[in-house]
Amino acid sequence: MTDALDTLLHEIRACRICAANLPLGPRPVLNVAAGARLLIVGQAPGAKVHASGIPWDDASGRRLRAWLQLDDATFYDPTRIAIVPMGFCYPGKAGSGDAPPRPECRATWHPRLLPLLPDIGLTLLIGQYAQAYFLGDRRKATLTDTVRAWRDYLPHHLPLPHPSPRNVAWFKANLWFDAEVLPILQARVRALLD
Repeated sequence: MTDALDTLLHEIRACRICAANLPLGPRPVLNVAAGARLLIVGQAPGAKVHASGIPWDDASGRRLRAWLQLDDATFYDPTRIAIVPMGFCYPGKAGSGDAPPRPECRATWHPRLLPLLPDIGLTLLIGQYAQAYFLGDRRKATLTDTVRAWRDYLPHHLPLPHPSPRNVAWFKANLWFDAEVLPILQARVRALLD
């Protein structure tokens, strides 16, 4: 399994499938190793993450690590936590935020990569794109409704809003998230990683 995963990761990191559609060019960003127990699925790298090549290396990542109560060493240990976004490369800007993740990654790589992570005990679905892919018809009408129904998706999935600073208004309008979801999230993560 490890050899197959290493080979696939080499292929992913060399991927140029949608190069013509990426304003900064391809730079697949993910962090995966055999044995990971927690899978974090977000949207796609932002411009800062594209520049550093380190997943969640921005303000969103700092908030996510605070939600999880994890230090950087644990968060970036791929043998414990796999980080696999819906799109591996920065998709560029659209409107007031980033463009949606390119669909080629999900279609090309996820079906080959995810089966090579058999030890995953919980998948965090961060944002609407991850929730749409993993939950399908089980997803509610809005992201807020999906996150509010978090109990419906356990023990395998836990939908979360994106931890972006752009979502501060959402956090203020949905105080139940901090009170109800974060304690369960933190307990589940501790149980998986301890």
